[in-house]
Amino acid sequence: MHPVYDFLFQYYRFRPSAIRRWSPGWGIVLEDAADDPMLPTQVKECPGRPGGRWLDPAAFPERRRPSLEWTIQLLRETLDRPPMFGCDGLHEWAMVYRSPDLRHATYPLRVSPGEVEALVDSRTLLCTHFDAVRFYTKDARPLNRFELRREQRPAQEQRGCLHTNMDLYKWSFKWMPWIPSDILFAALQIAIRAREVDMRASPYDLRSLGFEPIRIEKACGQEEYRRLQREIAAAAQPVRSKLLYSLSELHDVTARPLSPDFSPCSV
Repeated sequence: MHPVYDFLFQYYRFRPSAIRRWSPGWGIVLEDAADDPMLPTQVKECPGRPGGRWLDPAAFPERRRPSLEWTIQLLRETLDRPPMFGCDGLHEWAMVYRSPDLRHATYPLRVSPGEVEALVDSRTLLCTHFDAVRFYTKDARPLNRFELRREQRPAQEQRGCLHTNMDLYKWSFKWMPWIPSDILFAALQIAIRAREVDMRASPYDLRSLGFEPIRIEKACGQEEYRRLQREIAAAAQPVRSKLLYSLSELHDVTARPLSPDFSPCSV
């Protein structure tokens, strides 16, 4: 069990093997792909293209349309909302605040429980990510400035948040194979960077794994965290734009019957 990287496959519940199933997205014909075992199961034979396989947008399941529209709304509102960089990564501290239970019990804390409590008590928790706050201890939840609800996520998430940028991987995987795999891989790289910063800023001591702590309990550590947070937010923004564009196209093309002269591209 790896406390940093396993999160990307356990919490998000995506098997690593699924990443090997490459997809060009909908409407693209893969020539000479009839016997390729690594293509997604949704890829079917393309009429009139011997040996060609494609994702026919007409086959998009209508039952998934509400979820697609919700994802598009979340991405669009997050894309345009100004980022915040003042949380200083305290969410992992809030997850062990006044609690004897540790999420990563095989690794020691690098600070005492008293120091965790003192730091959380000295600051206002500014988390805007619902899924992070729901893992706060019961004593820490009332300390968060924002009251977060699952159904209000499009109105609350902001692109400065490490977890919001990490979630680009989740939304990309959710819509595979209908979007191109290059978007998924770009989102995974963002998620890896964000997760590393996330855990380096935590109260856990992960130096045995090669992760030097970001000491957010000190001013220099807060400055370092915010710098890395800004870098990840900047790198995530074009990935968010590409994902939003791809999903918006998918929504539009599947919302109406295909034109008789529609012709898929070949690669």
